[in-house]
Amino acid sequence: MEELGHYIGGQRVSGTSGRFADVMNPATGEVQGKVPLASREELDAAVAAAAQAQPAWAATNPQRRARVLMEFVRLLHRDMDKLAEALSREHGKTLPDAKGDVIRGLEVVEFCIGAPHLLKGEYTDSAGPGIDMYSMRQALGVVAGITPFNFPAMIPMWKFAPALACGNAFILKPSERDPSVPIMLAELMSEAGLPDNLLQVVNGDKESVDAILDNPTIQAVGFVGSTPIAEYIYSRGCANGKRVQCFGGAKNHMIVMPDADMDQAADALVGAGYGAAGERCMAISVAVPVGDETADRLIEKLVPRVEALKVGPYTAGNDVDYGPVVTGAAKANIERLVQSGVDAGAKLVVDGRNFNLQGYENGFFVGPHLFDHVTRDMEIYQKEIFGPVLSTVRAQTYEEALGLAMDHEYGNGTAIFTRDGDTARDFANRINIGMVGVNVPIPVPLAYHTFGGWKKSGFGDLNQHGPDAFKFYTRTKTVTARWPSGIKEGGEFTIPVMQ
Repeated sequence: MEELGHYIGGQRVSGTSGRFADVMNPATGEVQGKVPLASREELDAAVAAAAQAQPAWAATNPQRRARVLMEFVRLLHRDMDKLAEALSREHGKTLPDAKGDVIRGLEVVEFCIGAPHLLKGEYTDSAGPGIDMYSMRQALGVVAGITPFNFPAMIPMWKFAPALACGNAFILKPSERDPSVPIMLAELMSEAGLPDNLLQVVNGDKESVDAILDNPTIQAVGFVGSTPIAEYIYSRGCANGKRVQCFGGAKNHMIVMPDADMDQAADALVGAGYGAAGERCMAISVAVPVGDETADRLIEKLVPRVEALKVGPYTAGNDVDYGPVVTGAAKANIERLVQSGVDAGAKLVVDGRNFNLQGYENGFFVGPHLFDHVTRDMEIYQKEIFGPVLSTVRAQTYEEALGLAMDHEYGNGTAIFTRDGDTARDFANRINIGMVGVNVPIPVPLAYHTFGGWKKSGFGDLNQHGPDAFKFYTRTKTVTARWPSGIKEGGEFTIPVMQ
């Protein structure tokens, strides 16, 4: 059995706490490794080493920092298959989906190569008599990221790439459920030329999280995960004077108008609802057809598509649609929520409760489920299921459909399928949700825009990646300068005003 470690000082090191977590193979239900859970002392030591290394990195020309990221991109392409296989083995994703995980992170790294331009400040000459004024963006120091199991490549890169490009040192606390890929990414950063101690990977659980939140050297924390933990991290981090951005849960609605291309809408729903076994914060988990006729047509299109989904391990080939969920506990929670929907009176038109994969009976596979006639008072509508379950909530009017999405406590992503430009424009303008798709089922912005939800899906003023990342990982300093030759009348004792 493989024993993983931390990545500190440019190398893998063993844990010293004596505490470990099992790393499972979700397809078989077997323990395939163990990962150390760091103590507060281990975390603090990694931070101290990072703090020593950071000033020299911040003083490095930003173009030279960008060259490290350029080489990192090359190495990611070189090791793409190796990274995808390790990711699939611990998470359960299909290989094509695992490569997509890596590539969406890689795209953010590519954006961060533009750091020399993105870090430029502003300058005003002659702001006053003989006075010039300029601003500069400077690194925070040591920052940290706490990242989830469902994107073990993408989200760490969303965090550490802009942070390092800005001149910070970075402490990464990845999910203990699939820790191999984050360590592999750190090794590639070292190979790309990143000096030691600037990217430390410290595996752990709540003890490590609390150590990050309480360590006075860490200036900023980014988190992605569930809303209750996002609220905890945001409140404790802010109370300790840190800059904090947290992204939580989701319940993403897709409105289907009567004029939509129903085949296109059905295909989009199947991919967005069941891809990665529904373990995506941008998964569409609620379909909202407008009008009973639209709903009947949509369900008719969905049922054969959902029933035809191929579920299996990543080793079964690239035609597998989705694999297992990450843990047995996750599977049990999904099954409980499905049963609650049945008990509440929703119609289970595709029933995956008796799904069984021969040869993988101990794996964490969940069959596809499709509900119709779900209502807003049901637990399956209110809760984020994070599994291969699509709920259909029928709306009689566009305004009712809009209200469903707007009234829900989560506001991560949403979509509308329609041929009518006026409807689409109205929806995009009025909806109180952070990311909107128009005939696009999973509206994840590209790397040069920002990613972030509203309401209980996001906490903090700045989003992930894009220009917001460079604002989050730097602070602005403004300098007002007047040279001695401009002082002719001696000291001034009143507040300067515009002449």
